[in-house]
Amino acid sequence: MGVPHGPRVDPQHEDDPRQLRRRRLGAGPDRPGCHARAASRVLQEGEAVTTPEQRVEELGFTLPAPAKPAGSYLPVVRTGDLLYTSGQVPVIEGKLHQTGKLGVDLGVDEGKAQARICVLNALAALKAELGELSRVRRIVKVVVFVASAPDFTEQPQVANGASDLLAEVFGDQGKHARSAVGVASLPLDAPVEVELIAEVG
Repeated sequence: MGVPHGPRVDPQHEDDPRQLRRRRLGAGPDRPGCHARAASRVLQEGEAVTTPEQRVEELGFTLPAPAKPAGSYLPVVRTGDLLYTSGQVPVIEGKLHQTGKLGVDLGVDEGKAQARICVLNALAALKAELGELSRVRRIVKVVVFVASAPDFTEQPQVANGASDLLAEVFGDQGKHARSAVGVASLPLDAPVEVELIAEVG
């Protein structure tokens, strides 16, 4: 999950999910028993159910280890059937993947890639709380904060990086209400921050 070194990746390739494959976002081997649990989820017709974790893998990603809080807060709070994640920035192995502002230092495609990293970190936080992501009934609300230049107005396109990944992982249950908010700056000079609200069973 380390931050790549060397020349910056061509922005037109930042939006390719394979740029963030297991080699860069991997969190090591699967937990014991996860394959057995997945194999036990079988439809009546005998076809194995694809879990959200497996779908993440199929898309070319790996869930990271949950990020440790950087302040006096909890990563996830549950009230009733709702889980609220704290804001997640695009951290890989404790370091920001990119820094700066949209419209100055990063383009839209780069911003979308950073939003995807944020979502993977948010899903890791949900999994740590729930044990397995199949307990998520639906993603209710997503808030995407985008550090932006004053004249940058494409926050919704950046936020699509988060929204599209959630829809790919959870299907219709991943479609959600959303806010995309431009801000002057984010913690640690992060370009994007994402928080989720999920209904769980």
